[in-house]
Amino acid sequence: MKTITIGALIACAIGMAGCAQTGPAQGTGTVVGAIAGGVIGNQFGHGPGRVAATIAGAAIGGVLGGSIGAQMDEADRQAAYAAQYDAVSVGQRRTWRGPDGAYGYIEPGPEAYRAEGYCREYTHTIYIGGRPRVGNGLACRQPDGTWQIVS
Repeated sequence: MKTITIGALIACAIGMAGCAQTGPAQGTGTVVGAIAGGVIGNQFGHGPGRVAATIAGAAIGGVLGGSIGAQMDEADRQAAYAAQYDAVSVGQRRTWRGPDGAYGYIEPGPEAYRAEGYCREYTHTIYIGGRPRVGNGLACRQPDGTWQIVS
């Protein structure tokens, strides 16, 4: 199981780095963010949901890492991930503040049935140095009731 988790994490990181179309800092941020997010997600997951949480963490970390590069440290990313997962899981706005100055909020949309199942779109706004960065994504409820970040 651990090998599958690590393999999925590496595949996500490499895939996200290939999508980066700007400078090397952003590509590096994507890979580092994906790996860090996967590690964090693995800590949040339990039982059979651990692999899904790891993959979701890698996706979130890749989005945060690619968008922000090296401007957020690990503690700030962890605060952002925890709030994002909580927001999409309960369907309510969540704010967060990292210990090193980054902060933001997540606005989840209503749950709606789509081809992927029951999903909700969300917007994650992150402030670094007082300047906002906005990302959008989609989270879908899994058969076991947990939520997975799709994009």
